[in-house]
Amino acid sequence: MDRIILHSDLNSFYASVECLYNPDIRDKPVAVGGSVESRHGIILTANSIAKKKFGLKVGEAIWQARQKCPNLVVVPPNYGLYLRFSKEVKEIYKDYTNLVESFGIDEAWLDVTESTKLYGTGKSMADEIRKRIKEELGITASIGVSYNKIFAKLGSDYKKPDATTVITRDNYQDIVWNLPVKDLLYVGRSTFKKLSNVGILTIGNLANSPLSFLKKLLGRWGEYLWTFANGYDAAPVVKLDHEGIIKGIGNSMTTPRDLVNNQDAQMMLYVLADSVAERLRKHNFRCNTIQIYVRDNELTSIDRQAKLGYSTFVSGFIAEKAYEIFKNNWTWEKPIRSIGVRATDLVTADGYMQLSLFDDDNKRIKKEQIEGCIDDIRKRYGHYSVQRALLLTDNKLNRNPVEENIIFPVSYFR
Repeated sequence: MDRIILHSDLNSFYASVECLYNPDIRDKPVAVGGSVESRHGIILTANSIAKKKFGLKVGEAIWQARQKCPNLVVVPPNYGLYLRFSKEVKEIYKDYTNLVESFGIDEAWLDVTESTKLYGTGKSMADEIRKRIKEELGITASIGVSYNKIFAKLGSDYKKPDATTVITRDNYQDIVWNLPVKDLLYVGRSTFKKLSNVGILTIGNLANSPLSFLKKLLGRWGEYLWTFANGYDAAPVVKLDHEGIIKGIGNSMTTPRDLVNNQDAQMMLYVLADSVAERLRKHNFRCNTIQIYVRDNELTSIDRQAKLGYSTFVSGFIAEKAYEIFKNNWTWEKPIRSIGVRATDLVTADGYMQLSLFDDDNKRIKKEQIEGCIDDIRKRYGHYSVQRALLLTDNKLNRNPVEENIIFPVSYFR
């Protein structure tokens, strides 16, 4: 028997919550956007008026959006409020199944296969969930119903707002295969360009392309996308309280201004290493490998990594290795727009450690103790109560990425 999977997508989520809390702007074009001063000056979401009447799009720069819509109301994001609504929506989902998998703050898959014995068909459950979200929370959702996660997600995008779309084995070729190939999960800008260059413009074109050709064109992603397009995806919906094995801890940021020299990059790497080290200690891990990610102002990026000579959760050691990797791989042909640091090859922090004949292990232990003290101080007095002297030379680059990051969707692959 086929599974019954729902994908629920809260319509224009951030903007809907803002309009709910501010009746004066409900009938106006509204967008939620990041701070222009912090370089997050883009549209995160917009309400139906802004999108349908003025053609505003997610990811568009605020200054461009204002050219289309001079009377646009732009409000800053309130993530605490959105998280509260997200949790309340999940409480509704839990009434129907414990197999609820979040895909970002405003989307989730539900496996309701066994729930049909109590609540009827997948469509009837989807309609009931939409009704409850609207009546109990004052916002709307679009829900796709299908026999796999990929088609369910395409269904939630097919009709908006406040709609249910059912995609079955009998109708998926009529619905899914006629959609643009860029609508398929994980067909980004680069992949779309490669596919369109060889005449693959719809999901149907992709589904009917030889698998061997797609693997040559896209590598392993070619096989993934071919599987998605043909409805062969069998990925399970994980339980609501499921926590996957942590394989790495990282953080990246869009920089408050373009980075133009090594000192700028070093400062940001220390900021990011500080947050990575703090989270390593919180989860009781040490790392053995450091990765960096760098993207220039024309959106070209690189990823590089290197091994440490020892496992650590000390921010200074992580930052020093990250900076070493950076200097060995970045040539400054263009300014930097975003940068990231990631710690991998994790081991438990309280496990045995191999002592070194050449390094000062006592110095390493003292630094670990100091960082533990810094954690305690920051818990009580806030992140900026203890800061590196280096970061005081540029207040714009001195950030707290643990608390100031935008929330992005989690990966489909676990």
